[in-house]
Formats: sequence, C-alpha cells, structure tokens
Amino acid sequence: MKAAIIGASGEAVHTIQKVHEYGLDVVALDGNPKAEGLKYADIPLITDISDEESTIQALRQEKPDFILTVPIGRYLTTIGAANDALKLPGISKKAAVLCTDKWKFHQRLSSQGLRNCQCYPVDGGRADLSQIHISFPAILKPRYGSGSRGLFMLACMEDLEKALAETEGEPYVLEECAQGEEYGVDGAVTKDGFWMILLRRKENTPPPARQAVGYYSVPPTDAFWQQVQKYMKNVIECLELNECLLHADLIRGEKDPFAIEISARPSGHNLHNLFTPLCTGVDMAEEYIRYRLGRPYSFVPEQTKSMMIHYFDMQGKVTAVPDVKQVENVLDAHLAAWNCQIKEGEDLAPVSDGHSVMGRGYFVLEGKDAAFLHNQAEMLKGLFFM
Repeated sequence: MKAAIIGASGEAVHTIQKVHEYGLDVVALDGNPKAEGLKYADIPLITDISDEESTIQALRQEKPDFILTVPIGRYLTTIGAANDALKLPGISKKAAVLCTDKWKFHQRLSSQGLRNCQCYPVDGGRADLSQIHISFPAILKPRYGSGSRGLFMLACMEDLEKALAETEGEPYVLEECAQGEEYGVDGAVTKDGFWMILLRRKENTPPPARQAVGYYSVPPTDAFWQQVQKYMKNVIECLELNECLLHADLIRGEKDPFAIEISARPSGHNLHNLFTPLCTGVDMAEEYIRYRLGRPYSFVPEQTKSMMIHYFDMQGKVTAVPDVKQVENVLDAHLAAWNCQIKEGEDLAPVSDGHSVMGRGYFVLEGKDAAFLHNQAEMLKGLFFM
C-alpha cells in the first residue's frame, strides 16, 4: 500500500515516519525542492501544490491508497480536489473550501446559528467603507488560508482605513472581535463520528499581535470541555467534514463557544506530534493511519495530564542559555520536553507573529495545575537573563 502527503514541510516528517512504521511507502509532493519532508519520502515529487491539475496527475501515476493530511494552509483545497478526482476517502474539495475561505466559513456557520458576529469580505484599497457597519474592536485577516499571519487588530475606523491601505487589494475579511479566552481543539472524524482528543487553553501576547505563546491542557471533566464537544459536533455536521483529522481555534464566550477557525488537518507548532501525545497518549497521525488500514484504532485519551507547552517569548539580550540539567534543578515541575534554539548573546525582539517566536524552540512542563505551570514557566525563562 501507499500513502500520499501533499505539502511536505518539516511538520510532515512525523506523519511520514509513522507511515513507515506500518510498512507503507510514502509519496510526498511539495513545490519547494528543499522541503524537509521530501527527504523522508520514498517517492519525493517536486510539484506546485497550488496547481490542482498537476498534483492530481502526479498522484494518478503513483496510485496512492489514501492521502494523509499534515499541517497545511490554503492548499488544503488541493487535497480535497485530489480526493474527489481519485475517489479517495477524506475531506472533499467543497469542505476544504469552507475550511480555508473565511468568508464562506462564516456564511455557512452563521446560517446555522453557530457563529454570531458581524463579518464582511473586503479587498484592500477597493473596500467601500460606507457599506461597512461594524462594532469595534474588530479584526482584519486574510480571507484565504489559516494561521495568524497578516492580522490587523483594529480599535476604530481610522485603524481600519490605515490597515486597508497596507493590504494592496488582497482579499481580506473584517469581523467583530469576539471577547473571551482562546482555546484550541485537536480531534478526528471517522465513520463512527467525532472524537475530541484534547482541549487546550491558549496563552496569547497582548494586542495587537495576539500570538499564541503557550497552551495548557484542559481535562475532560471541565464543563467547557463538554460544551465544546457538543458544539464541535454541530460544526462538523454543518461543514460536512468526514474522515479527517482536525484542529479548531475557539473563543470561550459568555454563553457558547465561538469558532475562529476550523480546518480538516492536524495542528502545527509541535502540538499534534508532541504535546497532544504527551498529554493524552493519543498520537493522532498514528491512529488515523490505523483507521485507514482497517486496524483497531482509538482517539479516546488514556488520560489528560496537566501539562503546558510554551515557546520562548522573552525579549532582551540573552546573557545565559541553561542546559537541561540546570532547568531540571531549578524547577519543581516535570520537564517533559526541551528544545532550545536560542544562543547566548542573542537579542530577542518582541513577539509579533508566529515566525518571530516558533524558531526559538519550546519546552513542555507537567504539574498540578495551570497556575503552577505558568509560574514555573516564568521562572524557567528567567534563567536566560542571569
């Protein structure tokens, strides 16, 4: 048997390795000849994955049994188109469009009462502001794709005018900011229904960046966990998602969860491949491979440990870089994972987006509760400025 992966960045490596553990070959496609995942594939193909026809033709020749999703943005639609054309299981092109086009996503969910906010499609300098009636604060974000790139947090109409002048006619959506804490969801959809694996509370930088710099696990006993599970089942039915891994970004509103973004692919930033397995014992990629192979599988958490993953969001000149032993000697929490790419003498700029922080590395802590873990993380980060 053979599995295909469209989009072979470094975040595809974990899935490729898991496929190999089950004795399958992997055909991986990416337009970047230096994409990390191509090095691990049995059949690496340099293909422009934004070109649906070229991608489909390449896959016709290789005849994969299924396509596995990995962290990917706008071109999730190429995966959907390939599934449709080759009659493979997984997300359809129609559902992929709803995941990647934020305006259509909003329209579909709001029509079913699952997303309640003001939202407008706008095209940069061509926007007619006289037709926009929105409450501030608001957010302007790229219409297509996923992630936190290119966001503008807006406090007033003047901010909106300035932001639109910078977008150069690109398609954006403008929507009212939902108020509340942000959360992330890892889950899966099979023929047996929706499986919620992990709910993660986000730690974000202050506006305007609002970049996630940490995540805390939420136990299934939490009332909001149950609320999210019910909400997600309705959203999945509304978006017609089937047989896929998924991640979602939500806000905990006063009454109901509010969907920021939902996509039929696993989460990136070392979440699905590291943090979720450490917290729950569930490796999403492996269980989905087992599902596709017709083997016994389980997306039900063995347990949900009290854990956090944190990225190095400090700023200032680094005077010392601790090693693992130094960190373990200082902390009362259990250090479950450590990956530090920071160098002594490096001048760390303020975090402005994902690109500015993710290359620095991360650490994972386990401890009694979120407040304890937060304090331990602050203590750890202080070791860089001794």
